[in-house]
Amino acid sequence: MYKIYPKTLFAGQIIKYLPSCQSTNDEASDMIAREDPVEGTIVVTDNQTAGRGQRGNVWLAQAGQNLTFSLILKPVFLSATDQFWLNIAISLAIADTLQPLLGDELRVKWPNDIYVGDQKLGGILIENTLHGYTIAWSVVGMGINVNQIDFSYPTATSLQQQAPLPNGYDLPGLLSSYCEYIEQRYLQLRSGQRDVMKADYLRLLYRFQEAHRFESAGRVFTGIIEGIDPAGRLAIAEGGQIRHFGFKEVAFL
Repeated sequence: MYKIYPKTLFAGQIIKYLPSCQSTNDEASDMIAREDPVEGTIVVTDNQTAGRGQRGNVWLAQAGQNLTFSLILKPVFLSATDQFWLNIAISLAIADTLQPLLGDELRVKWPNDIYVGDQKLGGILIENTLHGYTIAWSVVGMGINVNQIDFSYPTATSLQQQAPLPNGYDLPGLLSSYCEYIEQRYLQLRSGQRDVMKADYLRLLYRFQEAHRFESAGRVFTGIIEGIDPAGRLAIAEGGQIRHFGFKEVAFL
């Protein structure tokens, strides 16, 4: 049972705890379809059996060892073309929560992954409902590897692997801290402080201004990440030209 008392106005003030469910994003979306949930409501589970990741991947996690939750937001101040700014706010909030524990190795891998060095610590899946040209609802799903130490993929890692504690990490405590940071970053976004947020995001961006190999449309190339454009597309310099890639249009190798 998750009982948390974050020092927030709305984020995490209402918690729906499910011992097990297929997907917290699906549960949150069902709440939106059935009712008018309070902004900041969180759906959290100990055991997500069919979690979804980007590119149609499945998010697998050991029951009771990690943070798996979804946050309901109503970012009506954002237009449909500004959806990626919410991604930036969420990524920065996770970094704000975890960087004191992990240090400078923590990175945000565009578009939706949290990395420590070259290993994946967590992922974000944001699903928006539009009303005309604005975002009516956002379901922000997050999976963060916390106390799990055995993974089927060598590229996965956890807080306990990177910064071990004798008795592991307190999951409700981490969730409470995250709620406080997400509210701060969300209110920062709502107040229009985009330049500050973008600068913070670029400082955390995985492989920023480094030569790296990518694949796009079956072609492998070496490029340098120069940043992101207003639509959230990744800007990669190659051969003296900068190309912009949307979600699913380029992959890191």
